[in-house]
Amino acid sequence: QFCEHAKGKLEEIVIEAIKKKFLVYGLSEHCPRYRVQDLYPEESHLKPSDLSKTFSEFVIEARRLQEKYKSQITLLVGLESENITSSSTIEIKNLISQYNLDYLVGSVHHAHETPIDFDLQTFEIALSKSATSNNLFESNVNSLEENLFASYFDAQYQLLKDLKPMVVGHFDVIRIFRPNFELTDFLFKKIERNIEFVVEYGGLFEINSAGFKKLQCAYPQKDILKLIIEKGGKLTISDDCHSPQSVGMNYHKLYDYLKEFSINELYYLDIDLEKPKQDRKVVVKVMTNVLDHEFWNGEF
Repeated sequence: QFCEHAKGKLEEIVIEAIKKKFLVYGLSEHCPRYRVQDLYPEESHLKPSDLSKTFSEFVIEARRLQEKYKSQITLLVGLESENITSSSTIEIKNLISQYNLDYLVGSVHHAHETPIDFDLQTFEIALSKSATSNNLFESNVNSLEENLFASYFDAQYQLLKDLKPMVVGHFDVIRIFRPNFELTDFLFKKIERNIEFVVEYGGLFEINSAGFKKLQCAYPQKDILKLIIEKGGKLTISDDCHSPQSVGMNYHKLYDYLKEFSINELYYLDIDLEKPKQDRKVVVKVMTNVLDHEFWNGEF
């Protein structure tokens, strides 16, 4: 309804989330992009202004659903970020302010102004651009892959500093087309820097079950998840849903992933209902004994 690579209606997704007994469900549409060169191949028939119009329509519908189903599920309305150019964070701040959004998922989908998770072809283009980027001239960078990964984690760090998103989306999605690339010490220093910054300001790290579609585990993969846990990072869960059929997608595998790491405490965003409606804001809450929750008895 609001995204060219998604299927179905937003209300169908909400109904499915209620059916599967989600308590809180975030609706975070992709933020619009403002340059023609940033349109995806699937958007070749559109203009950037069309994306802005669609996002506005998304917010209107999401708020309607938030009110309509409030007795059955808590819906939060937000957006998922980009960091394509130096103006990206300014554009996102303007959107958050304009629409008074509940929350932000801080995600990076580009490096060198090129998509890195759309398809293998555009990933390879981004990889080729790494040959002329600054990191390659550092003595401890040994390959184009390492340089591309470094650019990705630097772009992520910039977004984190500029926006301090409540939720950090698919932390290592850069691995989607290089799942077996071994992270170097050089990269782990950048990853550790990013994790420590999020821990400092209190953001949540998303464990994203969409990773199981193309990888052997969720985002973030095990090595990074282990580091997040060691650093005291707060974890939340997400299905990265793009259709009614993908609500709770791979949550049976996600349960096993949480169990493997003995993750029995999760954080989530919720609306502070103790305040008057005009003053309500989203707050972070914690749920303990997660692995024993009846939610997991649903059909995933």
